[in-house]
Amino acid sequence: MSNLTTLLHNRETRGWFLGFIGMLGFSQTLAATRIAVIHLDPTLVGLGRVCVAALPAALFLVLYGSPQMNRRQWRSLAAVVLGVGLGFPLFSALSMRELSASAGSVLIAILPLVTAMASRFIGNERPSPGFWITAFSGAVVVTSFALRQDDGQLQAGSVSLLLAALLAGFGYAEGGRLAREIGGWRVICWGVVLAAPVALIIIVLFADLPTAAVPLSAYLSFAYVALISQLFGFFAWYQGLALAGIARVSQLQLLMPFLGLLGAALLLDEPLSLEYFLFAGAVILIVSLSRRMKIGVVER
Repeated sequence: MSNLTTLLHNRETRGWFLGFIGMLGFSQTLAATRIAVIHLDPTLVGLGRVCVAALPAALFLVLYGSPQMNRRQWRSLAAVVLGVGLGFPLFSALSMRELSASAGSVLIAILPLVTAMASRFIGNERPSPGFWITAFSGAVVVTSFALRQDDGQLQAGSVSLLLAALLAGFGYAEGGRLAREIGGWRVICWGVVLAAPVALIIIVLFADLPTAAVPLSAYLSFAYVALISQLFGFFAWYQGLALAGIARVSQLQLLMPFLGLLGAALLLDEPLSLEYFLFAGAVILIVSLSRRMKIGVVER
């Protein structure tokens, strides 16, 4: 126990641990969204999750407060709102009406790369050539695995999920940078609170309410994406990015498709093939290698 305590006192190790917890929460997002949008309007699912998350987020801000922010920090929050408060929830929900979760993981495989690239410009990080080699290798391995799971076919909705991934990557990088200053939980709490009025207006104007009975599984899936994917997962994720580095921790997202399938195996008794373990092992190795690669930081 003392060894674990010593490890967690290390800033980078603590960041990796928190990043892994956040990624673990995100890993079931596409599957849960897929279940929800089968029975509920995608706009209602995508933006409704933001409105639900805004309620406990506002309570946290009232109870624990927030430092006075300057103009640059408010601009950073605007990017968080656009990327993870509105863009990713809406476009990922729209895509899941057409895509399977495994097909979705093909495009989500670019998310670690997008986040790392955004860290180059937003987070002032300078990853080494070795890091980029591991990052591109990881994206190739995960994409290859996902394509094999879905017989190499991309479906309608791919453009929506690609846009969702691009917006999320920049929202992650901007939020990770801001988390160094105000804390990860405050970043996402402000993000969903500021996004909620816009989300509510869009829901009122464009979303269809259910007209038939909705199974409990759809409501539970919606609750998951609202509370875990949209709020509490970010508490750990943004703090992990802030502590251990945006580019470095972003590579943990390469594990999401494998954890998603593992969750399906545990909860739905879906079988796991030998191929799953081989690809997962390769990705774990790549993520481990990326942790060893040098990443410089340029101070503003």
